[in-house]
Amino acid sequence: MSVVRATRRAHFCAAHRLHREEWSDERNREVFGDCSNPNWHGHNYVLDVTVEGPVDPETGFVMDLKHLKHAMAARVVDDVDHRNLNLEVPWMDGVIPSTENFAVAIWGRLADAMPKGVKLCRVFVQETPNNSVEYTGPENAEAS
Repeated sequence: MSVVRATRRAHFCAAHRLHREEWSDERNREVFGDCSNPNWHGHNYVLDVTVEGPVDPETGFVMDLKHLKHAMAARVVDDVDHRNLNLEVPWMDGVIPSTENFAVAIWGRLADAMPKGVKLCRVFVQETPNNSVEYTGPENAEAS
């Protein structure tokens, strides 16, 4: 049986601020630059979620991407679209909302939403046309 990867894309807008409370404003500006703006800033995000599994001989699908679209909406996009990641998204509470941390958090939101036999294998978050991150799950992290 063929194993294939399939990807679904979503778009949303969200604001955030990269900031550590225990640091001075000067240190935050030094490390985070404009992303430390006390008045926040926003992005038009692109989210790609890739799943992997065998092709179902009856449907020809790895997974019905309509179901992946609904999982992405219900578990991620509906929570973050036109929201402030620092203030309005409970599952980002206490986390610096860098694109890296955001991708890991999104993985955590989606990992258990996959149907039997389908593996979540990639979360790609594009923050700007020039900046993006890819997370392939905790099992692919290097040992420290």
